[in-house]
Amino acid sequence: MFKFAGKALSLTAASLMVTTAISSAQSLAEIEAAAKAEGMLTTIALPHDWCGYGEVIAGFKAKYPEITVNELNPDAGSADEIEAIKANKDNKGPQAPDVIDVGLAFGPSSKAEGLLQPYKVSTWDEIPDGIKDAEGYWYGDYYGVMSFLVNKDLVANTPSDWSDLMKPEYAGQVALAGDPRASNQAILGVLSAGMAAGGKPGKEAGEKGLEFFAGLNKAGNFVPVIGKAGTLAQGATPIVVMWDYNALSAKDTLAGNPPVEVVVPKSGTLAGVYVQAISAYAPHPNAAKLWMEYLYSDEGQLGWLKGYCHPARFNAMVAAGKVPQELLDKLPPAASYEAAYFPTLDEVNENKAAVTSGWDSVVGANVQ
Repeated sequence: MFKFAGKALSLTAASLMVTTAISSAQSLAEIEAAAKAEGMLTTIALPHDWCGYGEVIAGFKAKYPEITVNELNPDAGSADEIEAIKANKDNKGPQAPDVIDVGLAFGPSSKAEGLLQPYKVSTWDEIPDGIKDAEGYWYGDYYGVMSFLVNKDLVANTPSDWSDLMKPEYAGQVALAGDPRASNQAILGVLSAGMAAGGKPGKEAGEKGLEFFAGLNKAGNFVPVIGKAGTLAQGATPIVVMWDYNALSAKDTLAGNPPVEVVVPKSGTLAGVYVQAISAYAPHPNAAKLWMEYLYSDEGQLGWLKGYCHPARFNAMVAAGKVPQELLDKLPPAASYEAAYFPTLDEVNENKAAVTSGWDSVVGANVQ
C-alpha cells in the first residue's frame, strides 16, 4: 500500500463506485484509429535504462507499428521537460513533446500554468487517489526509494548511510544522478540527505540537505558530474545517489563489469513518485492518449515493474493475481521499503524551492 506522510492510502469505496470516463467523447477504438492517423508520438526524457522504458517503448512499437516513436533528449530532467513544452507552444514539429514523465511536484505546477490537458485512462480507478489529479491532468506512474549505486572495484567499504559519505576514504567519489537545479531525482536526493541530517521533510530538510552537500563538496568528496552507469563504470563517479530502480537496472546492465552494490541508506529513507501528463500543446494528442492507455494497461505496468519500478497499479494488480511471482522475487527486500517516507506534495514543493534556489549559493558546485 502506498504511504504518504505516514498515512496509508487506498481506493475509497466512493471512487470505486464511480464509472471511469474518458476525458473526451472518444472511445478507445476511435482514439487508436486517430493515433494511427497521426502516425507519431513524441516523448522526452525517457532513457531506456530508466524504469524499464527500453522494453516499454519496444512493446508500444510492437503493438502499434503504424506509430513512430520520436524520442527527445533521453537524459533531460523534469524541469527540461516543462521548458520543452513552453518553448514549443506554437511548434507542431518534432521538437514538441506530446507527453512528459516528471517528478510529483511538477504535475500541479504545470497544470496551474496551463501546460497540460486532462485525460483519464481506462484503469483510472486503480491509481491511488493520493497520487492523481482529480480532473485527470496528471497521475502517478511509479515510485522507488533513494539509494547508493557503488562501484566495488573502486570502493572497498560500501557506505551504509548518508553520514558515511563524509569519510575521507570517499574523496572524489560521490555524485548525484542529475543537476539538482533541474533534475527531480537529484532534488529529492538532497531532501533524503537533509532528512538523514535531522531535517523535517520540506524546506527544513531541503536546507539541511544543501548544508550536507556543501560540506561534502568542501571535503572534496562530491563530484560535480551527473552520475550514471557509464560514469560509474569509468571511475568518474564511483558512488552515485539515485533511485533504487535506476541503480538495480544499472547493475543488470553492467553485468559484473564492474561489480556493483546497491544500498538503501539506513536513515533519510525517501520514496518518490513520478507522474505522467499530456502536453496541452501536444502535436499528436491521440497518440498521447494511446500511449497513456498502454502505460497503465497490465502490459505497461508490468514493463515498469520489470525495470524495478513499483507501478501505480501495483497493489491492485497483486491483489488480482496479475503480477508473476518471478517478478516479485526480483524486487528489493520488503524491509528496504518499510521505513520509506512518502513526502506530501507541499513538502516536495518546499524542498524543490529550497534546493533549486539555494544550490548555487550554498553548495556552489556546477553539476553537469
